[in-house]
Amino acid sequence: METGQTGSVDVPNGDLTDRQRELLDFERTWWQFDESRDELIRARFGCGTDEYDAELDQVLEHPGAMRHDPLVVRRFQRRRLRRRRSLIEGTPDTTDGTTRSPRQQHGGA
Repeated sequence: METGQTGSVDVPNGDLTDRQRELLDFERTWWQFDESRDELIRARFGCGTDEYDAELDQVLEHPGAMRHDPLVVRRFQRRRLRRRRSLIEGTPDTTDGTTRSPRQQHGGA
């Protein structure tokens, strides 16, 4: 078995590691908290958002990701497609970044 840059161990049968599952689970629920996504990532995963996003991108390409949480994976696939289209068409991507909770985006606490 190999150890990845994040300290997680690759699972030989192609399943996700615990950390990879935690990343997907986090993406399903982070917006329910009052803290910003950035703060939650630092507290829960011990890394910055750039490192987290790079790791998440790798997890989303893993075949086990779709088996674990198809809704989260499809949501990110749609987001990627929108960004790609906006780059090709030269129109701004109007999707809001995910650095604030929905409550903060709408003037809540």
